[in-house]
Amino acid sequence: MTSQTGGSHTESTLHDRLNALLRGPGPLDKRALLATLDAEIAAREFHAYKAGWNDAMAELRHAS
Repeated sequence: MTSQTGGSHTESTLHDRLNALLRGPGPLDKRALLATLDAEIAAREFHAYKAGWNDAMAELRHAS
């Protein structure tokens, strides 16, 4: 999978990560699972937001 910034690297999908968390070792702690998912979703949103701004800034520099 390629990222929005054009690099080529393996990135797990949110679905893959959820499967790994649900099938992981030990008992399922719902609060810990929700906290982990919340942190991972926030990180993914931040990276997507940052990539969008980087793309927009690159377009502005290119247009100038």
